[in-house]
Amino acid sequence: MTEHIKIGKQDGVLEITFARPDKKNAFTNAMFRAACEALNAAQTDKETRVVLFAAEGNAFTAGNDLGDFLAVSEGKGEEPQAGAFIEALGRAEKPIVAAVPGIAVGVGTTMLLHSDLVFVADNAKLAAPFVNLALVPEAGSSLLMPARIGYVRAFAMFALGETISGAEAVSLGIANKMLPPDEVLPAARLAAKTLAQKPNGSMIATKKLMRDAESLLAWMDKENVLFAQQLKSAEAREAFCAFAERRAPDFSKLSS
Repeated sequence: MTEHIKIGKQDGVLEITFARPDKKNAFTNAMFRAACEALNAAQTDKETRVVLFAAEGNAFTAGNDLGDFLAVSEGKGEEPQAGAFIEALGRAEKPIVAAVPGIAVGVGTTMLLHSDLVFVADNAKLAAPFVNLALVPEAGSSLLMPARIGYVRAFAMFALGETISGAEAVSLGIANKMLPPDEVLPAARLAAKTLAQKPNGSMIATKKLMRDAESLLAWMDKENVLFAQQLKSAEAREAFCAFAERRAPDFSKLSS
């Protein structure tokens, strides 16, 4: 476990809180493991009927810690543990609620596509700039995002790194409601508690009908292969080094 993931349970709701606010809740491998373990355990825990993702500070998560990515791209460090967490999202049968108090980058945005209810702050910014990092979309987002917001807007997010505001997240169907930052978590908790009071069997069956989990997982496998290839590419090393050195990356001399 890690102190950067906090787990609480009340009234049938398992709350998983990202608790690394000084780093905008950027995910380490330990955080991915802890969140994955909690999410998987919730699926068989009879006392848990709903999962709520929350965050400390003014960010949901800045995505994967790029220091970990840089180490892998240089052939050092532990392989990324995001895949197991992403698969757990795809397999989750119980409702997932997300409370987004600010920025959500990378997996912070793509995991919202697996959430059943999403509440965002009015200052939230959602981003999925995978191409900027010489990577590819993950968590099934290359399938789910175009289906949710349209191909051209999804491509702009992935390839140009364009962001979506809290208001746009609501209008495009990524989020249910936009609120002032201090009202986001209370609203998400109320919604989660309300879901927990519904008939559990009916709730799970309804969610199964609304999403083809097996097809989604197969698509995620395709993404994972390409993501792993790109992560160890010269392009990715340049992107991560440039980020660490606070400079613009130069891909002009790298062959595809």
